[in-house]
Amino acid sequence: MMKTLIPPIKSQGIKTKLVDWIKGVSKKVAFERWVEPFMGTGVVAFNIQPKRALLCDSNPHLIHFYQAIQNEKITPNIVREFLNEEGLKLLQSNGEYYYEVRERFNKDCDPLDFLFLNRACFNGMIRFNQKGKFNVPFCKKPQRFAQSLVTKIVNQVENTAKMIKNNHYEFKCQDFQQTILETNKSDLIYADPPYIGRNTDYFDCWNEENEVTLQRVLSKSRCNFILSTWFSNKYRKNDYIFSIWKSYPIVTKEHFYHVGAKENNRNMIYEALLSNIQMSDTDFKERYNENERSAIL
Repeated sequence: MMKTLIPPIKSQGIKTKLVDWIKGVSKKVAFERWVEPFMGTGVVAFNIQPKRALLCDSNPHLIHFYQAIQNEKITPNIVREFLNEEGLKLLQSNGEYYYEVRERFNKDCDPLDFLFLNRACFNGMIRFNQKGKFNVPFCKKPQRFAQSLVTKIVNQVENTAKMIKNNHYEFKCQDFQQTILETNKSDLIYADPPYIGRNTDYFDCWNEENEVTLQRVLSKSRCNFILSTWFSNKYRKNDYIFSIWKSYPIVTKEHFYHVGAKENNRNMIYEALLSNIQMSDTDFKERYNENERSAIL
């Protein structure tokens, strides 16, 4: 089994432990290009490793970071030198330097500063205020960039750079609707939108209108698609699955998220995959329809 590639950017909702599950569904169809309207950290595409991919997100900082790796403006050596220098300043200031970097990033949007903030902020969150300014506080660990972590991040950048170089990937900052409009019937779309009803802050807000629009544009596309969302946790259930997405089969899997601003968003959750790809009843251990939802919630 191929070792999971961990991207250098952390995020709430990262799909590292769900990659094999998603890959299993994707292998049921042939496709020429992998398309993601909500790339996030890129962990799914980077582990599927298609030869061709269109990877998009409405968050420009994610896109600019991976474009910088692709264009070799960010390299493992540059990252090592940068994090060593900035990490020392963070340590010497007892953590106060974090807020200088945050202010600098909100002015200049440098992708290296984005990496620094992402790995030094509270719980590895990516969160912005209504003015588009990064507003996550410091993790309160002045020694954050010890050599072990710096080396780990450098290795992640190196592995990601090699994977991008060996394939034909296009990174674009744009709305999910535009991305889906650019697809053709030989593409496979993997959609991982912000989880509706989960009270998590993202670069753009996500509400019922967005979810309905996504369902409409996906259903009108000529592509096969796979969609990730949440099914339930110990506190509540996702009723939108059985209203907006009720036409599609559902498969679920337990997963634990380690990051998030609120403690009740860091518990075991049932993940759900929905797809227009034809699947037999024996493809997955768990398979639910609308009539069965009361039995499992």
